[in-house]
Amino acid sequence: MLEAKHISKTIGDHTILKDVSLKIEKGEVLVLLGPSGSGKSTLLRTLNGLETIDNGNILLNNEALTLTEKSWEKVRPEVGMVFQSYDLFPNLTVLENILLGPIKVQKRDKENVTAIAKQLLERIGLADKAESYPRQLSGGQKQRVAIIRSLVMVPQVLLFDEVTASLDPEMVREVLTVIKDLAGQGMTMLIVTHEMNFAKQVADRIIFMDAGEIIVETTATSFFTTEAHPRVKQFLSSLTY
Repeated sequence: MLEAKHISKTIGDHTILKDVSLKIEKGEVLVLLGPSGSGKSTLLRTLNGLETIDNGNILLNNEALTLTEKSWEKVRPEVGMVFQSYDLFPNLTVLENILLGPIKVQKRDKENVTAIAKQLLERIGLADKAESYPRQLSGGQKQRVAIIRSLVMVPQVLLFDEVTASLDPEMVREVLTVIKDLAGQGMTMLIVTHEMNFAKQVADRIIFMDAGEIIVETTATSFFTTEAHPRVKQFLSSLTY
């Protein structure tokens, strides 16, 4: 469904991505792991057109994308992205935040989209927060709203960039539960996370990055049980999970 071919990106003297290639199939959950600064988030942002690339191609459904801002405006709803910072508009209610994209960008019918948004809020246990403002929500609730805001755009694939990084530990579980539910429903997802137990549970495949390169690409089971690459072993041994 989504593919990167030989992506490279350099800023000044620093190479952030080095000839990176990956594929994610429809209904698959691909998790990106690696130390901070390894290029994971930058790679994610290139796949949503939020970062430019120096070389390479990005394909959606086997069709190469024209990597200009104008073309990305059309493609971006197909490749949804959820950030760790929520990015909700503080002056809009939860429902207004969710409806903004489909109505203003996609020009969809307000009544129909409102019904869908309310169903999604019900599904994640936030139906009673539709008229609340972001300041009245916990971090976990804000992140769940951010996920619904992406879902209501009906993307083909969802990208998650460290969506639990800014949450208190007790709020992490409620967000990860929503993502696990999406995986169970067949949503195609590419996830950057430091939550190793979550990665073990949700990933079909794991890609391990270091210093802007893909070092290992394997199944979740193999990665956590039999992967022999010394950099992976060093990474896992430094973590508690």
